[in-house]
Amino acid sequence: MNANIEIFQLVVLELSRLQFLLINLIENLSARLEILLVDLKTEKNSRYVLAYCTLAGFLSSIVISVLLFSLDFISRTPPGTFFAVIGSSLGFYDSSTSPYIGLLLHFATGTVAGNLLGQGGIFWNKLIPIGIKRGTVLGIITGISLWLVLFLPLTIYVIQPKIDLFNFSAPNQYVFVIAQHFQELGMVVVIGSFFFHIIYGIILGLIAGKLIELKH
Repeated sequence: MNANIEIFQLVVLELSRLQFLLINLIENLSARLEILLVDLKTEKNSRYVLAYCTLAGFLSSIVISVLLFSLDFISRTPPGTFFAVIGSSLGFYDSSTSPYIGLLLHFATGTVAGNLLGQGGIFWNKLIPIGIKRGTVLGIITGISLWLVLFLPLTIYVIQPKIDLFNFSAPNQYVFVIAQHFQELGMVVVIGSFFFHIIYGIILGLIAGKLIELKH
């Protein structure tokens, strides 16, 4: 009888140990699954934040391009004159290619700027442009940063010297006319571009912020 009781007690003890091991195993599996789900959610969130910001950058650059073409129409200059300045400064002097090179670079720059905003949001949640208000603020910061880091140095050290050179020795009449038009507009272009970059940032933030907000 005592032997049976001892055997029963041993069985109960082993079952208790087994239960304890199973509970620990389930808890560990649950914790690992929770971490995996968080990682998957984070990766998914990172993808759509990056995609929406990049798309917003591209769309914003299109809107700004339309505004710049409108300025050409108002000032009665050939369509794409602003973009032709960029293209001719980089060595594309033909009227059939110069504006399009500048336009493509403009699209690429706006798209990359939006992508960088998304990259910032991935590394630091406070930089995610969620909502219209937050998106607008971060978009304006992005636009001004783009103006300071890229446009201003490029204008001062590359484009303006090229325009000055083309006024004395242009490769063709097309480039000479463009150089003449922008020769006395240097400061106007710099100041005007600052406000255009702010407009770009507002549009970028509005689009990205609204898309991300809808996703949430």
